[in-house]
Amino acid sequence: MPADTAATGAPAQPTRPSPDPETGSNADERRSGWRTIRKVAPYLWPADKPWVKQRVVLAMLALVLSKAVSVYTPIIYRDAVDALAGDGVSALALGAIGLTIAYGVARLMNVGFQQLRDAVFARVAQRALRMLALETFEHIHRLSMRYHITRKTGGLSRIIERGVKGVEFLLRFLLFSIGPLVLELVLIGIILTILFDAWYLAVVTVTIGLYVWFTFAVTEWRVKLRRVMNEQDTDANQKAIDSLLNFETVKYFGAEGREAARYDSAMEQYEAAALKTSYSLAFLNFGQSVIITGGLVGVMVMAAVGVQNGSLTVGDFVMVNAYMIQITMPLNFLGTVYREIRQALVDMGEMFDLLEQPAEVVDATDAKPLKVEGGQVALENVHFGYDAARPILKGVSLVAEPGQTVAIVGSTGSGKSTIGRLLFRFYDVGGGALRIDGQDIRDVTQESLHAAIGVVPQDTVLFNDTIRYNIAYGRDQATHQDIIAAAKAAQIHDFIETLPQGYDTAVGERGLKLSGGEKQRVGIARTLLKDPPILLLDEATSALDTETEQDIKEALNAAGQGRTVLTIAHRLSTIAEADRIVVLEKGEIVETGTHDALLEAEGRYAQLWHRQQADEM
Repeated sequence: MPADTAATGAPAQPTRPSPDPETGSNADERRSGWRTIRKVAPYLWPADKPWVKQRVVLAMLALVLSKAVSVYTPIIYRDAVDALAGDGVSALALGAIGLTIAYGVARLMNVGFQQLRDAVFARVAQRALRMLALETFEHIHRLSMRYHITRKTGGLSRIIERGVKGVEFLLRFLLFSIGPLVLELVLIGIILTILFDAWYLAVVTVTIGLYVWFTFAVTEWRVKLRRVMNEQDTDANQKAIDSLLNFETVKYFGAEGREAARYDSAMEQYEAAALKTSYSLAFLNFGQSVIITGGLVGVMVMAAVGVQNGSLTVGDFVMVNAYMIQITMPLNFLGTVYREIRQALVDMGEMFDLLEQPAEVVDATDAKPLKVEGGQVALENVHFGYDAARPILKGVSLVAEPGQTVAIVGSTGSGKSTIGRLLFRFYDVGGGALRIDGQDIRDVTQESLHAAIGVVPQDTVLFNDTIRYNIAYGRDQATHQDIIAAAKAAQIHDFIETLPQGYDTAVGERGLKLSGGEKQRVGIARTLLKDPPILLLDEATSALDTETEQDIKEALNAAGQGRTVLTIAHRLSTIAEADRIVVLEKGEIVETGTHDALLEAEGRYAQLWHRQQADEM
């Protein structure tokens, strides 16, 4: 199937924030096919993997043998025809029956060597695919939170899918199509010149030259059309994924019709682009047929004239026909392969652009593991803004002593959750420093930092797996008893036991089969299982009812014993017992103290408290 006809499935999306790849020299360099080939080449000849080199050499040897047999097969065919017609004598002296059998054996050997080549090379190709897929997957996880919140997940997945699938194709056909095709054409040209005359070679050369020129020229034009089709494919796929991820919201607002119209609009543009690629494919195929047929007829007429005047035998005529068909097949294949290679280069270029996207937050070259002795968390004159023109934190300084519970409160947009993201180092501070036990978190490894902090977010998102898997995610190799203990501490064990499949109950995509409170308790159990020295609770009980909230508070209070706990809260009743409460307003600390002291001060905290008390009455 031609590449274009295979691209009519579910759509995908563009992920590059940079300008169109066809504008600007820098973009052209990034999209360069040579750049992609340079990056793929090491997978074919890795210095530290001799077995890969051995397989490549064996595959190439099988390839050469298959081409040698392929080129000699029409000569056997000629001799068999001449033997049957009583013209000429075969060099093999096998007779008509023997030559016919030899012809069949040669064809079988040709196929056998080709399949041996593919079998030997398969492990090389699959290794390259696996390594590149893993490298891309790991790189995406290294990219910053800022990158991920500005990207479209569906688009990323589609770019990876298309790019990785292009690896095996590119590796296989760079070795086993273009080079072998040239070798076969050269050998056939030499044989035609030796056995006949240079005019045969001239016609074949002109035919091949016209065919290659026409194929490459039209394919370059079609690559641009295909790129537009890919972008529309990507956009429609992103809209579909976005709509499905927001299934409940769509239902709440009765927006099924709107979503369908939005998706159909994207598909309409994809349809228009796909039609252009289909029409251009028909033009390409017909043009190729005209050129090939013209060359075939020209050579056959020359051979027919030779048979009529007695300079050639019927076997020669048949052999010329066999060689022309043998040329036609790989040339037709060249058109498909070239289209596929160009498309693979485009798809892989997008993936390598992704791999070249720098990570915003990286470990320092001399970063050391974080050593948590007490768990003191200190913010020293911290400045930060997601956008340089709009600062969020403006010189925040606070200290959470080991074992203390410090609550951070404030109105929406005051910067509460931003402190949590900075502590986990999703972003680096713009000014000042954030330290744990005196160690600047920019000077320690991210792995050790993340291991030291347990986070219960406001909206717990679960994997589409079982409850057991989601709780066990908190600590690798956790035992079943560890999981049960964490579930009990999070006040969810009894609920799990009532489910028909217990801990093996599937939670659905993003945990949609559980209620908000149930998801939150699974998230709390997951963090308790991690057992970190520092806890960050970001609206951890916001999804719970009052009774359950009280139970969870007790569990979290117990879990917080001996740990430093930072609680980011909107509902002030959940943090009244904190050792210290910090009130943020517009990125600055306006008050700090205990619950009772802040109420007596009748400042900003007291205003927020009385307002919430009135709202709950």
